[in-house]
Amino acid sequence: MRTGVIAKKLGMARFFDEAGAHVPVTVLSLEGCQVVAQRTKDKDGYVALQLGAGAKKAKNTSKALRGHFAKAQVEPKRTVAEFRVSEDNLIDVGAEITADHFVPGQKIDVTATTVGKGFAGAMKRWNFGGLRATHGVSVSHRSHGSTGQRQDPGRTFKGKKMAGHLGQETVTTLNVTVWRVDAERGLILVKGSVPGTEGTFVKIRDAVKVALPADAPKPGAFRKSGEPTPMEAAADEAPAEAAVTEAPAAEAPEAGEQA
Repeated sequence: MRTGVIAKKLGMARFFDEAGAHVPVTVLSLEGCQVVAQRTKDKDGYVALQLGAGAKKAKNTSKALRGHFAKAQVEPKRTVAEFRVSEDNLIDVGAEITADHFVPGQKIDVTATTVGKGFAGAMKRWNFGGLRATHGVSVSHRSHGSTGQRQDPGRTFKGKKMAGHLGQETVTTLNVTVWRVDAERGLILVKGSVPGTEGTFVKIRDAVKVALPADAPKPGAFRKSGEPTPMEAAADEAPAEAAVTEAPAAEAPEAGEQA
């Protein structure tokens, strides 16, 4: 069992595959997703990795969290989450997870908080059909109708589908397909939609109902603390343009002068 990652939902886009078919994708960005702490069997009773993602100002971070991040020698993170892993898939503290942790075509599970829509009626919240448009129904066409029982038990059972607060809850979308991975820019493109608004941090893990691809890296794809990113490494390898200075040409001696 490998670790998951914390990514930021940037929005949706569309691409075209080799056959020219339209593919709607959601763009997820890894923004400094680093290992903050390890949970071991001997010390904590279970095995997991604590990851942090997103930049946060130190002045807006509590003193306890500042000490926690300082111990791991990482910058303060906006969000922190734990992922259960097997003992052979532990990653060192400070390592940064890269986008090629997942491979194209792999199935993943995405967990996030859905869009909050406030107080909603039964038709929008539970897809009720509503009341008749005629035969004496007036004013209450979109109501949910009767909710109670007879004289016995004479009450409304708990859990009855009624109007109420819609959205703003944790939802996991299963078996989402990874369409493309851009390790240089830290982007993961998945087919279709995932929960959450733009700017929301989502948790991505290997699908629990589908086998892990054989070419998926284990314990994961990451770079150790202090290693340059692919874009920084490419910039360092590019040859610097040296300024070429030409020596001024010697002036020819005038007539009558000795060379």
